[in-house]
Amino acid sequence: MEAVFGHLRGAIERGEYAVGDKLPSEAELCRALEVSRPVLREALRALQAMGLTVSKTGKGTFVVANTVEDPTFGDYAASDLLEVRRHVEIPVAGYAALRRTPEDLDHLAHLLDRMERETDTTAWVALDTVFHLAVAEASRNPVFRKVIEEIRDALARQSAFLNELGDRREQSNCEHRAIVEALIDGSEPDAVEAMSHHLRRVEATLTDIVRPQRTDIPPTEGRPEA
Repeated sequence: MEAVFGHLRGAIERGEYAVGDKLPSEAELCRALEVSRPVLREALRALQAMGLTVSKTGKGTFVVANTVEDPTFGDYAASDLLEVRRHVEIPVAGYAALRRTPEDLDHLAHLLDRMERETDTTAWVALDTVFHLAVAEASRNPVFRKVIEEIRDALARQSAFLNELGDRREQSNCEHRAIVEALIDGSEPDAVEAMSHHLRRVEATLTDIVRPQRTDIPPTEGRPEA
């Protein structure tokens, strides 16, 4: 999927598909790229999340931009989502370390075990959102849980996007385990730092996807000065 997404994104950014153009049909793209329809549809969803295309039911997929500004996940832009997560989930982790119950810890440990065994991306993403809800639940503040519930769909879309294009699953599992270990220890500072680190890595991966390093620029060594 990453290769298909990269190919189509590159074609749009190079102007091979101009703003306003309709992309070839799914059948045509599947034949040309030699991929299955599910793989192609994942790539098309990623293009739409990046704000490069829109899908119109019964009409097809159309290019609406040739540069990426701010991906959108469901109803929320990535930048807005990250900003809120920093201001909500970091303190939530601290409160959870102080207020968690044995039942909370058992639930989180069970979720971690399931996530580390899970190989299906869709199932893992569902568990990921449940994990963050469980941390909010452990804070014993229903308002925090309500906020996470509100952005749950966006979190799932972002998680799927990062896993498909940034191979985040194993890294996320390690970061989640660090959060749970801090909760087990009852350490507010460690929980705050573990969640902060997790969100920093999410942001870094997102940035790498949105603004990838150019690898096609020829080296300047040995070239004459202007």
